[in-house]
Amino acid sequence: MKSQLHHERVQAVQQALREMGAIDGWLFYDFRGSDPLSYRILLLDPAMHVTRRWYYWIPAEGTPRKLLHRIEPHVLDQLPGETELYVSWEQQRRLLAQVLGDHRRIAMQYSPMNAVPYVSRVDAGTIELVRGCGVEVLSSADLIQMFEAVWTDQQLESHQYAAAALRRIVDEAFARARDAVITGRAFTEYDLQQFILNRIGDAGMVTSSAPIAAVNEHSADPHYGPQPVGSAEIKRDDLILIDLWAKRATAGSVYADITWTAFAGQTVPGKHQRIFELVRNGRDAALSFVQAQLEAGRRPFGWEVDEACRFVIAAGGYGDQFLHRTGHSIGEEVHGNGANIDGLETQDTRRLMPRTCFSIEPGIYLTGEFGIRSELDVYLSEREALVFGLPLQKELLPLL
Repeated sequence: MKSQLHHERVQAVQQALREMGAIDGWLFYDFRGSDPLSYRILLLDPAMHVTRRWYYWIPAEGTPRKLLHRIEPHVLDQLPGETELYVSWEQQRRLLAQVLGDHRRIAMQYSPMNAVPYVSRVDAGTIELVRGCGVEVLSSADLIQMFEAVWTDQQLESHQYAAAALRRIVDEAFARARDAVITGRAFTEYDLQQFILNRIGDAGMVTSSAPIAAVNEHSADPHYGPQPVGSAEIKRDDLILIDLWAKRATAGSVYADITWTAFAGQTVPGKHQRIFELVRNGRDAALSFVQAQLEAGRRPFGWEVDEACRFVIAAGGYGDQFLHRTGHSIGEEVHGNGANIDGLETQDTRRLMPRTCFSIEPGIYLTGEFGIRSELDVYLSEREALVFGLPLQKELLPLL
């Protein structure tokens, strides 16, 4: 049965296509779950049993069309539109050309040179097949943002809740580490990780994976994960890095994701302090750049924000120790499908859209010594870049 919700979603897609202009329509394609984005954007059940290729064409104007295999003619029944059925590969190719008609510029889940792997879901052979119909295939990257990365008011409220809760947990975690150091009680990275994980649960939140808790040289590994056996004990004058992300357990909630560092001593060493200040300055330069761009009425690209941050750290002499992009999209998944703050791993040419969120999290990693990362989340309104979970970390914290 076709539903009003699905009709409204298709109408919203068509409206987005018209607003973008220069694109004739959006072609969705899937084979055995190869494109989970299609299911989410079209509001389909990702668990449905599908064994054959299907296509769903949404033109900017006019009636959508489906191309389905004859043994699975009902898999898109919820969606509006006319249906064509194929059996043989020859029929599939001929009917696909008919479905696309005289349209020549179409969007698909494709990213040139796989520049944005979050978007690049359609295999190269299918792209060749579609191009064989005489069309130009464009990236659906910005369209995906509109339906995957844009938040509702309820999602924004859930992010504010998560950011405030994580900020409290940061203070509690460092207090627990401080008490262990003062009392001489054995307390490891793994113990600290599990404390944070329990506090996340106590706050009514869930996380996709356990938080990071790392000391000294382990903090120079951006994705370090302490193990139950063999993790380092937290001792006096250790550097401690924690990275924690979580969201409310209720359906539709979105993540917050923050990173803080502290020093389990009275006086922070000069090198630690200098590295922290450089990371902080890069973080704040990226945030200031976004704020200034929005105030000027401009939507920056993800790579431009990365460049603003990376310039500061490179000028300080540590560009080669900044090993990852500056930030990532945040949504119902901690690494979402909107624009990333990335000019390093990819050149993300997606513009930052209103009602989306991303992290800014530069880091400097000195192998065998220590690493510093400082992370905040930025939510974009129409003219503002907002950060929740205040106050932000301004100094490397001495815990004793």
